[in-house]
Amino acid sequence: MGMSVTIETAAEQDGEQILKLQYLCFQSDAECYGDYRLEPLTQTLDGVRAEITGGHVLVARLGEEIVGSVRAVVDEDGTAAIGKLIVHPRMQRHGLGRRLLAAIEDRLAERAPVTRYRLSTGHRSEVGLRLYRKVGYAPVATERVSRALSMVTLEKPVSGGGTASVTGRGSLAATA
Repeated sequence: MGMSVTIETAAEQDGEQILKLQYLCFQSDAECYGDYRLEPLTQTLDGVRAEITGGHVLVARLGEEIVGSVRAVVDEDGTAAIGKLIVHPRMQRHGLGRRLLAAIEDRLAERAPVTRYRLSTGHRSEVGLRLYRKVGYAPVATERVSRALSMVTLEKPVSGGGTASVTGRGSLAATA
């Protein structure tokens, strides 16, 4: 009998597993852009724990193992900044990235006055850009960070009651 992936709020003790997964997931971005100093690769455990305690962090678990995560904070004007959507490489391309994104949007819509969702990804992140466009995000800005990397910012307005529920969706991943 196989296990199913569950999505839940991260606890402070999840920080180490999240950081290790983050490091694994951002290796391909670092290679793609020729820059191993990307913030997700230099973030400390204390930094991850601070995000867990000071924002909204969800994890996807397969048994006890964290196989995905996403983080967000909401500013004063109601903009929810979503970041570090990660899915373990072996779990990618099964809908888990989409489930995590929908879950964080739902969570934010329930707990904070959110007017729009905003996220950023590298301009070469074809899988991420495709996922974000499919779920209603539109590019609003591009910022050149270095010779090799430009960050594309995408936004999505909050509709009615947030996004559709993730209950009953496919069980596994798409990375971003």
